[in-house]
Amino acid sequence: MTDTSFPPFIGNAERAQRVDALRAAMAAAGKDAVILTPGPNMRYFLGEAFYESERFHGAIVTAGRSIFVAPKFEDTAIMAKLPVPMEMVYWEEHESPYDLIAGLLAAQNVRACALDPQCCYGHAAQIGDALGALDNRVRCGSAAPVIVPLRARKSPAELALMTAAKQLTLSVHQTISGWIKPGMKASEVRAEIDRLHRAGRADNGNSFCAVQFGEATSHPHGVPGDPALQAGELILIDTGCTLDGYNSDITRTYALDEVEGEIETLWQVEKDAQQTAFDRAAPGVPCEEVDAAARDVLIAHGLGPDYKLPGLPHRTGHGIGLEIHEGPYLVRGDTTPLAEGMCFSNEPMIVVPGRFGIRLEDHFYMTDTGPRWFTEPQHSLYQPFG
Repeated sequence: MTDTSFPPFIGNAERAQRVDALRAAMAAAGKDAVILTPGPNMRYFLGEAFYESERFHGAIVTAGRSIFVAPKFEDTAIMAKLPVPMEMVYWEEHESPYDLIAGLLAAQNVRACALDPQCCYGHAAQIGDALGALDNRVRCGSAAPVIVPLRARKSPAELALMTAAKQLTLSVHQTISGWIKPGMKASEVRAEIDRLHRAGRADNGNSFCAVQFGEATSHPHGVPGDPALQAGELILIDTGCTLDGYNSDITRTYALDEVEGEIETLWQVEKDAQQTAFDRAAPGVPCEEVDAAARDVLIAHGLGPDYKLPGLPHRTGHGIGLEIHEGPYLVRGDTTPLAEGMCFSNEPMIVVPGRFGIRLEDHFYMTDTGPRWFTEPQHSLYQPFG
């Protein structure tokens, strides 16, 4: 494996810039407050995701204040974990955190607030009820239109972390391609991939790992069981890790021995579709046009159309960052214009039901002049790394 030298993790100076950008976006959208709840959005702005439970934890961001609302008995743990200084407001076990939130918003004369789009329904419904009970009703909608555009365009520090995570996973793939052999079980391969990610100092080993052989490669996310690799079978490995929470996600499909001619032909079609999608990406181009470009290649070879099989059963790509799948997406209907800092997977998989599947997945990020690969795409079916 290659030596990994990691870039600096995200610090409070960048988080402060993110909160400033959030406030600017709130003002432009006519929102007086945003409520962040545990998950990736909270981690993005505050540096800690916490966890969502029946006890409400959350942060209220207004034009002039950042307030963290939490159960009082967890105050010491929260203060120890929260990397950014914030005003703290606590509620006791017999009290309603939702009434507390409503009171805080009313005291600041908030008229329009936006709730974290990943807040669970239970908390969201009770926040809505508490706001509706106020004498001067506070309108509350989704914060997605405010938050998603900010997270979609990665900073240089984010791009550096994602580059390091993806290079680590690519080096794991390369090591595995020279190590794997017939007779090995999928569980053995997954365990070795996890060991290599841990040895490379990923956050927690694999963040996910799919190892598929033969017919199982025709199922995009695999099937239950622990098969052993047989001689002459196609191998599909999709895995990733995180570094400071930022994801890698790379798929390689290859063979150790000669396979049937149709697999060889469609492997090249897959590679051409992946490259064509990359070539279509340009600043200002709608996301859906990248998906259409990949599908046109498949259609020209008698695959599809649309999601018909044999062909491509899912979107061409997804955004990536603190979430392995995040918006915007390379799919029909997503008209978001590509812009500098956006990052996407590029994986126009070909599935031949009941027989095999081929997925080549690499990621690219947008610059002001066009896309750039995070990782070098697969070289060939039989020599995945040249």
